[in-house]
Amino acid sequence: MTHSTVDNARSGLVYLTLVAGVLGLPWLAWVIGAPALIVAIVLAWPGLNRIPRVIVSAVLLAVAVALAVDPALLSDGLMTITRLAALVVAVMLLSHALGRSRHLSVISEHLFAGRALTRYLSITFGTLFLAMPLNFGSVSVVSTLIGREIDGHGDSSGARNAARAVLRGFGSASVCSPLSIAVVLTLTLVPGLHGWQLLSLTFPLAAGYLLTGTLFREPEHAPLTDEARSRPPQVLPSWLFFGGCIGLICVCTFVSRAAFGLAYAQAVTCSCLLVVAIGLIASPGERRLPRMDGIANELAIICGSAFLGATLSAFVAAGLDTDFALPAWAFPGIAFGLPWALFAGGLIGMNPLILVTLAGGLSSRLWPEAAGLGLAIAMVSGWGLTIAGTPYSANALLVQRLTGYDNWRATVGWSLKLSLLALAVASSLAAATTLVLMR
Repeated sequence: MTHSTVDNARSGLVYLTLVAGVLGLPWLAWVIGAPALIVAIVLAWPGLNRIPRVIVSAVLLAVAVALAVDPALLSDGLMTITRLAALVVAVMLLSHALGRSRHLSVISEHLFAGRALTRYLSITFGTLFLAMPLNFGSVSVVSTLIGREIDGHGDSSGARNAARAVLRGFGSASVCSPLSIAVVLTLTLVPGLHGWQLLSLTFPLAAGYLLTGTLFREPEHAPLTDEARSRPPQVLPSWLFFGGCIGLICVCTFVSRAAFGLAYAQAVTCSCLLVVAIGLIASPGERRLPRMDGIANELAIICGSAFLGATLSAFVAAGLDTDFALPAWAFPGIAFGLPWALFAGGLIGMNPLILVTLAGGLSSRLWPEAAGLGLAIAMVSGWGLTIAGTPYSANALLVQRLTGYDNWRATVGWSLKLSLLALAVASSLAAATTLVLMR
């Protein structure tokens, strides 16, 4: 087959997985969704990076072992990767649809205007806001602008602070965005938990993290009067446009869950696709769907890590005695230690999805349902702080590629003290919440 034929086949298989994830039927995940995704990623093997190749190899080995031992152990893993793959594709489609809007360039210009502190806060909270509908697209957009700033004016404290801001802003989105994969997966795995319960505690945590970040940046000299940059004259309509898109997605997500009983990941996927459909209808000349053969690395990392975590948790749960139970003191201890474990894993290249999926997969078996909120806080806060402060996260590597800043320097070098402080606060909150809810 020619390269074009293989690429078309990969794109078609990815869209097939999207259909299976939207329908959400378990047998579709077994027969169509997960197999189509695995074949699409294997066909992309020559273009995969080292870490995705390791993950894919581990997935294939886990599938072989499970088929030999007990095929039922694959059920949760295959359903998880099908739903996550559908979510990733839906978010990519949403990013493609919104990325063509002129409002995005207006917001981007607005983020880099103003004084040093105002600019830093604008980029952090702006990246968080843009990450809700755009996910990785927000990192790409803002990092591209930082790269242009460096190309045009050279390296500067302002550019370095902007790089800090985009990493921290995107990391905080994983903590408090109802559309982030971290929040979606956590709400899917932890039983008896509602989104408003989690976000009511994690949003203040994320906001505190971003505000505290103002203390962990470089001092900047005020620009001369003739060098000051002006903000776009009408930025409010652009913010309202993106705010309306986010609001529509959130409302549709919660309504579809309440009215139709959809799983959280499935509800977010369908809500994102609704906004994409509206955008396609409103743009008669832009009704062709983009190709999806270029996101194999992302799908391999996200879905492969989730599969390994879900399958590993199934193996562990199957090996536990029916009477096995953790002592009461272990639950707040686990809630306290999980964010630190995720961060430590991120320092050596382990994706937080593996440990989060493992913890979430075992929660229905071992964790007291009444204290699920404490575990959820540990999962999403550890995830967000890991991708913001460790060098091998996808967003850190993307910032390195677009700005030239070394990934270790931009994460550990610039933000280690902030990360340790935030980890201490987040883990304490998770442990305290678990302890209180267990009483």
